[in-house]
Amino acid sequence: MSLFDAESLSIFKIKEFRLFVFARFFLTLAIQMQMSTISLQVYYEFPYFGETKSVLALGMIGLAEAIPFILTSFFSGIVADTVNRRKILILGIFALFIGCMLLFFFSFTPIHFLRSFGVATLFGVVFLFGIIRSFIAATTHPFMSQLVPRSQYTNSSTWNSTFWHIGAILGPILAGFMYGYNDGLHSAECYGTNCVLFLMALFFILRIKSKPMPEKEESESLIESMKVGMRFVFKNKMVLSALSLDLFAVLFGGAVALIPAFTDQVLNLGPSAYGLLRTSPAVGAVLMAFVLAVRPPGKHAGSWLLWSVIAFGVFTILFALCTNYWLAFLMLLMTGAFDNISVVVRHSILQLSTPDNMRGRVSAINSIFIGSSNEIGAFESGLAARIMGLVPSIIFGGGMVILVVLGINKANPKLKKLDLTKIE
Repeated sequence: MSLFDAESLSIFKIKEFRLFVFARFFLTLAIQMQMSTISLQVYYEFPYFGETKSVLALGMIGLAEAIPFILTSFFSGIVADTVNRRKILILGIFALFIGCMLLFFFSFTPIHFLRSFGVATLFGVVFLFGIIRSFIAATTHPFMSQLVPRSQYTNSSTWNSTFWHIGAILGPILAGFMYGYNDGLHSAECYGTNCVLFLMALFFILRIKSKPMPEKEESESLIESMKVGMRFVFKNKMVLSALSLDLFAVLFGGAVALIPAFTDQVLNLGPSAYGLLRTSPAVGAVLMAFVLAVRPPGKHAGSWLLWSVIAFGVFTILFALCTNYWLAFLMLLMTGAFDNISVVVRHSILQLSTPDNMRGRVSAINSIFIGSSNEIGAFESGLAARIMGLVPSIIFGGGMVILVVLGINKANPKLKKLDLTKIE
């Protein structure tokens, strides 16, 4: 069987899915480049409570995004189930574009007014970004499910993840190269490029036709609508176990947030070296996505899920022990490869198990579990690095990931027997 066989590529016969993944690619590229640039600015340009190159400041970026994301997600899921999803994506991407313009003017040297607020401006934009991202996160996968037939859900999740990771690869590389080019600190150029990328994402979303919203079985109050989504997740043991597994893996395995400090303090390299190292998990994820496109997790999805998260924890620990740049790159690449297995399995469980009229709320809860855990994980990593030291904190995180897998396997032994082909 070839890598790109006819069955795995058949999803691209659907024009609107092609438009969707192109929009997803440019949106991810812009977001990853923007967040990488913010991390570099905070680490290199602005003292945090009088301390330059602060690992805690890197963690605080994640917390500044996670708090509004979590608070808004309880509402955004309901919006995604009641308001036209295409309109939500259009408004969300446009709002990100406006925020990026603010960052451009903040970083543009001749304009001193915004820059006088220092790091507070960056954290303020990140806070707003968390609100916007909660609506986009609650809407993206439900909208994709409206574009493809049910038989293509696992295939669409695999390719969607592939395009996301390709954007995640290129974003930090572009940010690191442009920011540190010629030993300068070129943040304005990075944000100017981000603005163009957001407009490209908007262009492709606008070319997709609006889809009718699923009908609700009965009228529900706002509070009851939230409760319905929460009850569905907490009563479905497979969904809850998969979400919990990813939640704690990402929470404790947040070494990526510390890469600016690791590159500087352990590898003794500058901002331009950051970009390639930051993108290595996404490189691994894309390579694994090609494998999953040919051999999607089906009958043995549960065991794939558990072993992949264990491997993620092991390679996180090995990364912490690296003092060679390319060896560190390889270890992070392996974390991304195994992490992508859990991503595809989790998204497949959610798509196959969730009724159409609840996809927005369940997607929002998934975002609280997973999306916010990236940012809270960044805060945990920054705080742990401040208390334990940089390298010990990463080792601690990898060890905790392995313990979490063992705990969830014991709590729900049926998870390792999960067969995606039998979910109705």
